[in-house]
Amino acid sequence: MSRSRTSSGAGELLVPLRRDSTVPLHQQVARGIRDRIRQGLLPADAVVPSTRALAADLGLSRGVVVEAYQQLVAEGYLVSRTGGYTQVAPAAARELPVPRTEPMSGGSPRIDFRYSRPDVSQFPRAAWLRSIRKVLTETPHDRLAYLDGRGAIELREALAAYLNRVRGTSARAENLLISNGFAQGSRLLLQVLAASGFRRLAVEDPSDDELRAVAAAAGLEAVGVPVLDSGVDVEALERSGADVVLVTAAHQFPTGAVTSAQTRAALVDWAGRRDALIVEDDYDAEYRYDREPIGAIQGLAPDRVVYAGTASKTLAPGLRLGWLILPAHLVEAMSSAKVVDDRGSSVLDQLTFADFVARGEFDRHLRRMRPRYRRLRDTLVDRLAEQLPDLRPVGISAGLHVTTWLPPDLSEQAVAQAALERGVGVYGLAPYWVDAGPAGLVFGYGGLTEQAVVEGIDALAAAVAAVRSTPSID
Repeated sequence: MSRSRTSSGAGELLVPLRRDSTVPLHQQVARGIRDRIRQGLLPADAVVPSTRALAADLGLSRGVVVEAYQQLVAEGYLVSRTGGYTQVAPAAARELPVPRTEPMSGGSPRIDFRYSRPDVSQFPRAAWLRSIRKVLTETPHDRLAYLDGRGAIELREALAAYLNRVRGTSARAENLLISNGFAQGSRLLLQVLAASGFRRLAVEDPSDDELRAVAAAAGLEAVGVPVLDSGVDVEALERSGADVVLVTAAHQFPTGAVTSAQTRAALVDWAGRRDALIVEDDYDAEYRYDREPIGAIQGLAPDRVVYAGTASKTLAPGLRLGWLILPAHLVEAMSSAKVVDDRGSSVLDQLTFADFVARGEFDRHLRRMRPRYRRLRDTLVDRLAEQLPDLRPVGISAGLHVTTWLPPDLSEQAVAQAALERGVGVYGLAPYWVDAGPAGLVFGYGGLTEQAVVEGIDALAAAVAAVRSTPSID
């Protein structure tokens, strides 16, 4: 059966009127609509409100709007259709001008080894949809109101149970805070710590450079502490004078070092003696391949450690879901900071994730993804050994990236540029050093296919050969 289309579903239409003007109102209405069509703000075939609806919106008699529409139809700006609705005439419509942009230099790589890209094509849509449906069907209306600054209690309870079981944390729902990813959580934390009297943040050297800028903006001085094979150098940390340290203990970024039991104990001892704080960024601990799982430091000293986690590497960065397990004395200040910052993260996303975790779908997704990422890791390491044996990989037992040191005759910049010319994106270690350190490359492989990894490394080998064949300029 055919369905007639009417203008009752059309939205409102902004038409400026000046009631003190000598210009008749029907002419003002016609001019307002005509101008919006000419400016491209009303596209071709857009349905305009009915004369009755627009008259009610503008506080006019219907006859005024009818006269305006008739004039625009006569001029060819509007078309009246059978069924009682009126549309913008295609011949009269204009397209909005497209802003001019400068082309990107170098272009985008065809195969990109950029770090921090999981395989979002494997996002568990069907399982997530089941959780969405359950939330929309069963959530009481009052759960859609403003939340506690810590986030939805359902998600905090689900995460506390999951993290205590899988990561060995000592979490309670009342000490958990939900944030828009690690970026927001870390920014709010550093702001709260600076306001509480903390002054110096120690970061692993090398480490993610973005957090150092966030620390500076919060008023904290960031100092680098070397990373050893066993994790952060605690003796250097002692000498740094820091009162808070950020560590990636389960899989150090970018070297891949795993913090040993002795170093973990030494960190906890340092924090207790200095009345200091440890921030533990557990960004990709769920992905391990060649070693047994290692529990979080937070479980050893809940009152001295802020534990940070995120769904960005395990599910998708676009979800913007992160969490912090906080010592009790930071909960109120962090909750207030979250409320001031954005009034709370999306409750529907939180409740969906809570159901997803509670039903075991998160565990199932991780079990499915581990062998997939391990095959990618193996392909990358094997191809490097075949094509570029002097690029020594480190930190390959876990995570979604591999770091390789470069031999003395290769520079990061030259290799990256030569690779880009062959359609491959590779990235150097230089931005991650607080102080200058050895040259190397970071290969993120999570978002690639095995074939892309093979082709990318083969192209990189050609790029390295080209660099080596080019005479250096002294």
